[in-house]
Amino acid sequence: MIDEKDVYEAKKKVQSAMKDATVRMAVIVGAILLGILFFRPWIQIGPGERGVVLNFGAVQKNVLGEGLHFRIPIVQTIAIMDVKVQKAETGAASASSDLQDVTSSVALNYHIVPDKANVVYQTIGVYFKERIIDPAIQEVMKAVSAKYTAEELITKRAAVSEAIRETLAERLLAYNIAVDAFSIISFSFSKVFTEAIESKQTAEQLALKAKRDLDRIKIEAEQTITAAKAEAESLRLQRANISTDLIELRKIEANLKAIDKWNGILPQVTGSGAIPFIGVGDIQKK
Repeated sequence: MIDEKDVYEAKKKVQSAMKDATVRMAVIVGAILLGILFFRPWIQIGPGERGVVLNFGAVQKNVLGEGLHFRIPIVQTIAIMDVKVQKAETGAASASSDLQDVTSSVALNYHIVPDKANVVYQTIGVYFKERIIDPAIQEVMKAVSAKYTAEELITKRAAVSEAIRETLAERLLAYNIAVDAFSIISFSFSKVFTEAIESKQTAEQLALKAKRDLDRIKIEAEQTITAAKAEAESLRLQRANISTDLIELRKIEANLKAIDKWNGILPQVTGSGAIPFIGVGDIQKK
């Protein structure tokens, strides 16, 4: 027969063993969780970002897109690269084709080619603005400005801006950097040249005003000459049409107008004056 005491001790040993196993399992699970939290075998790539995979520091060919990705702890690290459109503002000093000093302020919008983020990281690093973009802007501004006079840099600003954008786009694309937009914020020249430009504009405005005044005077003179010619022609025609009958008719019309204006009162005169009759002599002649 089995002793009850032995059964009890066996049961107690089994319970103790199960308890120890549970504790060990909890410890193992806890250690695993701690290891996961410590080593973080996952990486999250945010919007407008790319992940560059490094195996013991060596850049790999695959580029991680947006979302959650797993990595091998200790072996792999992920470098985050921003591929959104970025803005670079910088000042540039150059000279025009007529040897005028030009100081300009420009703005460039650009982004890293997403699929080439690993190449950019490997060949340039994260400081590509200081290493590549700013020097490229300086050099391109000098090259393009030298093709235009200082005045043309102002009057042909859109063409100058487009030429700079195209040259920069071609130059930066070799480094896997795409140009989105380029704009010239401002141009500034030496004080002497600025004063010369202002003087020229003033002279042009005065010359334009003088030309307008001269045109106005010419038009007024032509109008006066035309009116005088018309009046002279009218007088010539009138003289050509004057006849004896016309003269008599004009006299009769004048007498009739005088009679219409008479109020019927004879003028009172002293002495031996006679009563005047308007146009009597003329009528008698008729």
